[in-house]
Amino acid sequence: MALRYFPVLIFAAVMAAGPGFAASPPRVSPAAPPPNRTETTDIVATVNGDVISSHDVDNRGRLFALSTGMPVTPEVLERLRPQVTRQLIDERLRLQEAQRRHIVVRDKQIADAIQEIEQRNGMASDALRRKLAADGVSFRTLVDQIRVQLGWTLVLRQQLGEKAMISDADVAEQQRLLAAQTGQPEYQISEIFVPIDDPARADEAQRFADTVIAQLRSGAPFPVVAAQFSQSQTALQGGDLGWVQTNQLDPQVARVVAEMPPGAVSNPIRVPGGISIVTLRAKREIGNDMATILSVREVFLPFTAPLNPQEPNEQQRQTLEKAKQIGATVHSCAQMEAAARANNSPRPADPGEVRLENVSPPAFKHLLATIPEGRPTQPLVAPDGIAVMIVCSREQKNLAEMTKDDVRNQLLARRVELASRQLQQDLRRRANIELRDSKGALKS
Repeated sequence: MALRYFPVLIFAAVMAAGPGFAASPPRVSPAAPPPNRTETTDIVATVNGDVISSHDVDNRGRLFALSTGMPVTPEVLERLRPQVTRQLIDERLRLQEAQRRHIVVRDKQIADAIQEIEQRNGMASDALRRKLAADGVSFRTLVDQIRVQLGWTLVLRQQLGEKAMISDADVAEQQRLLAAQTGQPEYQISEIFVPIDDPARADEAQRFADTVIAQLRSGAPFPVVAAQFSQSQTALQGGDLGWVQTNQLDPQVARVVAEMPPGAVSNPIRVPGGISIVTLRAKREIGNDMATILSVREVFLPFTAPLNPQEPNEQQRQTLEKAKQIGATVHSCAQMEAAARANNSPRPADPGEVRLENVSPPAFKHLLATIPEGRPTQPLVAPDGIAVMIVCSREQKNLAEMTKDDVRNQLLARRVELASRQLQQDLRRRANIELRDSKGALKS
């Protein structure tokens, strides 16, 4: 089974400075340089003299297959090999640029990022390392990927400099444009961007895009695939573009999105510089999206084995009694948070804002709509555990209203993405990249 939300990399270490690019990058001891192997047949590519080995490629392919639920077979790894190699080349260029700028990433930042992944998956500390080892994936593969993603963000922070400061005039102009479009459609989209730097390799990129789309339509989580293989900066947010208007999209993407039903995954879309794969998560009118927003808290008590409702085991019966006790003694959201900490709940006590209209199944939606604020629910039993919830507040909001900070962040994200693509293209253009075949000979 694929890991839930693994490894979507939305890290506190990256985002601690808000939109992030105003703070100075941390200065830490340099990361160890990538290994240079001497066995010629083990070399897949060299990037400015740094070696990418077949071992590197196989491990990254295994990581992708594991996180998306694909079988880890020689056939699958071979199909992924060209695009994995290309991604590792781009990552090596990014790492070299970070080192050239004396920007490196603390081990603690990487450890925090891994802890974030484990927490999002309800995993115990160090469980991710053991999980990867059991599936034949070097833990270093994940560490290296995280290091590059964090380091590249800091490179872009330096690259943008004062351009990372969005002026009040810029914000006011964008707000004026949005007001003029009130009532027109806007789209909540996630994307995966597969670059094509060499037209001779367009077919290779197309085949990879087809493989990705097949996995997405078979149930692979879009955020996971985007985090693994999208070459857009939105990969750090699982491909999330947020709410965008038609004029903010490539014309080719805008035409497809306008005809897509929510939840659909597009075919490959050729755009300048590569291929875009998008999923439409929702659609609304600009300036008009009224919703009931709930603030909730919960305690989740996991089962040690899947529940058989006809024959619950002793641990499951004890868990139910504990859930009943929590429901009888908790009378506020603060008490529910304390109960979650006391019981080592693997899920966050605060799951964030919940839009009532999107809650399912209908019976659960009705429960959250009608239970008085401050009163715990009865134990909510699922195959993997029991939850007790409490509604802290209900509020009617127009979710289509963008604050100044929302607009500022949106404008900044566009500048970051443009800077990322331009710098990556420049690094590739100036790099000395050599590809080798399975016998170690240079490819033409």
